[in-house]
Amino acid sequence: MKNVLLLKAGDAANAVKLSVGDYEHWFVESLAGGCRFDILHVHRGARLPDSAEGYDAVMMTGSPASVTQPEPWMERSAEFMVNAAAHGLPVLGVCFGHQLLAYAHGARVVRNTHGREIGTVEVALSEAGREDPLFHGLPERITVQATHEDIVEHPPDGATVLAGNANTAVQALAFGPLIRGVQFHPEVHPAAMRALILARADKLEVEATSRGHAPGERVNRLLAGLAPTPAGRRILENFVERFT
Repeated sequence: MKNVLLLKAGDAANAVKLSVGDYEHWFVESLAGGCRFDILHVHRGARLPDSAEGYDAVMMTGSPASVTQPEPWMERSAEFMVNAAAHGLPVLGVCFGHQLLAYAHGARVVRNTHGREIGTVEVALSEAGREDPLFHGLPERITVQATHEDIVEHPPDGATVLAGNANTAVQALAFGPLIRGVQFHPEVHPAAMRALILARADKLEVEATSRGHAPGERVNRLLAGLAPTPAGRRILENFVERFT
């Protein structure tokens, strides 16, 4: 059993929590039986420990907050994750967590000019990604769940792009041997993504019509496109099994 410190960076909408649980629940569910989680609500000002001693890994969730508007809790969390890795602890950032790690290494996080990416999507592994233990046993193209408006504009110096797609070139990053970030959501299952889409249906409709799409088209298309994404669970398992 691995001990994982999960930095919770935000809360799901109430409608989502009522139907499929909150962000931390999806991580716990995905790694049930293999990990014991301590959950810190860092977005609410929870005090970070002086060190990550006693843990086998640190993970960070997604968030409705944006790294484009850094707040003190973000700066503290970023410093904590980087220091944890410097002391030999593996770190995985998901979505917001991925962006915060990139920001901590000198990258810019910006609003995606291609628009929001949401739903079941495909990403392609780079040559480095195909060799990386995070993606062990997975094909060159994998299907995952995603929901984000912000992106890492360019990989920071010293980081390696592991995956990308047409919407988001930097879908996964390696920051040295112990830190990984993924823009997509390996912890999210189709029912959770369905709940996320429905919770944002009005906003998605406005975004779609502003880009010239027919009214009612986007949400229906997103819901129809939802599919199982076993690669997500495999990525989380790879992180726990191959980095700790």
